[in-house]
Amino acid sequence: MAQIVTVTLNAAIDKTYRVDRFPLGKVSRVGEMISVPGGKGINVARVARQLGGDVVATGFVGGSNGDFIERELSRQGIANDFVRVEGESRLCLNIIDLSTGLSTELLEPGPVVEEQQVAAIRDKVKKLAAGSRVVALSGSLPKGVPASLYAELVGIVKAEGAQAFLDTSGDALAEGVKAQPHLIKPNEDEIEKLLGRKPEREDELYDSIRRLNAQGIACVVVTLGAAGSVAGCEGRLYRIRAPRIDAVNPVGSGDSFVAGMAVAAARGEPIEEALRLATAAGTANALNAQAGDVRPDDVKRLLGEVAVESI
Repeated sequence: MAQIVTVTLNAAIDKTYRVDRFPLGKVSRVGEMISVPGGKGINVARVARQLGGDVVATGFVGGSNGDFIERELSRQGIANDFVRVEGESRLCLNIIDLSTGLSTELLEPGPVVEEQQVAAIRDKVKKLAAGSRVVALSGSLPKGVPASLYAELVGIVKAEGAQAFLDTSGDALAEGVKAQPHLIKPNEDEIEKLLGRKPEREDELYDSIRRLNAQGIACVVVTLGAAGSVAGCEGRLYRIRAPRIDAVNPVGSGDSFVAGMAVAAARGEPIEEALRLATAAGTANALNAQAGDVRPDDVKRLLGEVAVESI
């Protein structure tokens, strides 16, 4: 049984277009196109595999796009065991304007999931969580799925003795935290929605993290983009500073961070080393055009440049 399971309820084909310029209302010719299985949990699975983790990907897929997702994951050496649904898995487009460096994303909603398929994913997660160390639940919920599903899946994972990592937003996050996952990774906007107010200063952010820890969430990491992150884990607060780089494409860096945390947790590494690996992985992802993709040599080099300080 794999030590890390990733759950992607709204899997996708991620297409990245690199264009010289992207003016609205004009025809743009694509200079380079990359097409890979995507969705936040699949990004986590790919990076965890690149970091040497033992991983299996699950979630919902449908149609010929779903066939592509399964086939390409297998080709990349990533074990997968999905629940099939009617309709087509979605396409997500990331258009990178090389003249400005700006990235524009177009995200399809994905297929509608029926109740029997929701029941099937509960059973699938229960089976895969048994004997695993970490189950990472990532991304948006597809149509037809109740906002409480992540909370249900967190409960199933915990009952099987695994750590549940939850990385989502909106109502799915608000409901999911009620089940007390082991780890959540909100950004500044998401933590505002969770607690009803936005921290104005960094010390207010510390209080917000402590409040979430007190609600039974062992590890809360608030990501701050290029500025790094602040984490409250195992009763201590940490300020993590990421290496400075010239980013190529930051999309997927949060997923790469989660992958680093999952791999370190599966190996039983101390929390400081987990935060260091996660930050190095998230930074390394931004050096690549493809979302959710790291080069192990980049991660090794960046590890020494990550600062993890106790607060």
